[in-house]
Amino acid sequence: MQARDSGLALELVAGADGLYRLISGPRIQKPGLALTGYTPYVHPERLQVLGLTEISFLRSVNDEQRKSGIAALCGLEPSAIVVTRGLEIPPELAECGNQFKVPVFRTPLMSSVFINRVTKWLEDRLSPTTSVHGVLIDVLGIGILLTGKSGIGKSEAALDLILRGHRLVADDIVEIRKRPPDIIYGAGSEIIKHHMEIRGLGIINIKDLFGISSVRDAKKIELMVELVDWNEEEEYDRLGVEELHHSILDVAVPMLRVPIRPGRNISSIIEVAARNVLLKFQGKHSAREFQERINRALLEAGEAEHKVIVDEVE
Repeated sequence: MQARDSGLALELVAGADGLYRLISGPRIQKPGLALTGYTPYVHPERLQVLGLTEISFLRSVNDEQRKSGIAALCGLEPSAIVVTRGLEIPPELAECGNQFKVPVFRTPLMSSVFINRVTKWLEDRLSPTTSVHGVLIDVLGIGILLTGKSGIGKSEAALDLILRGHRLVADDIVEIRKRPPDIIYGAGSEIIKHHMEIRGLGIINIKDLFGISSVRDAKKIELMVELVDWNEEEEYDRLGVEELHHSILDVAVPMLRVPIRPGRNISSIIEVAARNVLLKFQGKHSAREFQERINRALLEAGEAEHKVIVDEVE
């Protein structure tokens, strides 16, 4: 468990040889009954948490019962054991931790606080991940993932948006993580974080050039914009009624396909797309409203024409 920056305040007390053990899920377990020797429902792949109740119980029983209960728990070789509230760890627990290679940690946090934090931390670390080639940028608070073939102008469009005051999240490689129930976040890799490659210019550090306000570490992905070469033979959506989606980690992300050709200001189009997403969040869909207005006009025109024909017949 690498949780130095997670706010868990963990201190390794025993069982250092078992730090290789894996935790398979975000759920934790408080193995109260296991300390009495009843272990059928202990899940070794989960993190085991001992709080004030469990430690008080161990203090209240005799030496033989305490050793037997601790041995029953450690004998299952759980992923790790954490004692909360900064309580003193029974010597038998430390001994069994070393014997069975089960890491034993201590934290000053209360059980409820620790369980809440470690559950969120494990959900984040154990969530499905993937990586895509593209640029992730925060435009007006909307996380936009720019994709397209290499050299089409993703980084240049993102640089123009940064010059307009928007924020870079990741360039080239975007690491994506899914958080329940169906939210995906993107971030840059640690090696190239806050850097961008501009052909003819090389690698630039956006944070150093434009300041801390020009970058952010992670952002929820709410729109995907695919940049494609302009094809005269292809029919592009001109009304915006057709809604495309692209699946990332089984999450359907709204997608736009924007054709590239000289004279088109791609950064302006992307910025307007972000504003349009904000309008949709407020329940306003411009393309649909426009289409409904046309349909009403056609309907009214048809009714008027029908009335004229009926009047002429009469």
